[in-house]
Amino acid sequence: MNLELDPVHYFSNHWYPCVLLSSQNLSANPRVNISSILYKFYEPFLWSQIKNGPRPHHIGLIVDGNRRFAKINGLASNEGHNAGSQKLEDFLRWCWRLDIKIVTLYGFSTENHKRADNEVDYLMDLITKKLRQYQVDPVIKREGVKIKVIGQREKLSEEMIAEIEKTEELTKDHDRFQLNIAVSYGGREEIIDAVKSVAKQVQDKRIGLQDIDEELFSSHLYTEGIPDPDLIIRTSGEERLSGFLLWQSAYSELYFTVVYWPAFRMIDFWRAIRVFQQRERRYGK
Repeated sequence: MNLELDPVHYFSNHWYPCVLLSSQNLSANPRVNISSILYKFYEPFLWSQIKNGPRPHHIGLIVDGNRRFAKINGLASNEGHNAGSQKLEDFLRWCWRLDIKIVTLYGFSTENHKRADNEVDYLMDLITKKLRQYQVDPVIKREGVKIKVIGQREKLSEEMIAEIEKTEELTKDHDRFQLNIAVSYGGREEIIDAVKSVAKQVQDKRIGLQDIDEELFSSHLYTEGIPDPDLIIRTSGEERLSGFLLWQSAYSELYFTVVYWPAFRMIDFWRAIRVFQQRERRYGK
């Protein structure tokens, strides 16, 4: 690891946990985490590296590690989910600062329905509360954030569907940024639903087989009209998409970090942006 390139990454991942410093400016407890000292210098250094580089237009976000974060911190699983929900506000602000227009959040997969009923109920309630928050949040209005929910709505409660429709209606004219929330979403299910929709049009003789191409097929996906993600970030150390935007991610840059989602920091985000800027996107050319 080159310390000149990323000193904080080196120290924070090699567990130099603290040092003893003798200074009148320190608190009564002289143990200071070395990372906190380095961050003061590292943050502007990292910002100087990314501020003038290309930015992704659309980021896909797989938020993972809420339960493991809770476990290592002696918290209940639901508290980990709550911490993860609060982290989203920070992430959106970081994106807006870089003028990143679209964020698609993997909020709840079709497979998540297999979890314990009490956890599923808590997650659904958490998402519903978040939607209600966005309906009246002045920041959402000020920043011009359009909100769209993608996924199989037929698997959701009538109450949640009503809140989704209300949120989308209230933000439909916002045109500066967009937040897509994938709820009861699975990439395979999305493709199957699109195939069925295209097949129905062929059956009804509205289109012929010769009319089917990538553009037409994409128009039948849940993300119709939304550009494909340029960058997909997944937290917690897992290195797979887990069914997230399978069609749309064909040419997405993938970034995996070991940091659990509730502990994800701005510098972790900036590192992802730096990696994105360092990659050459050739699209098969």
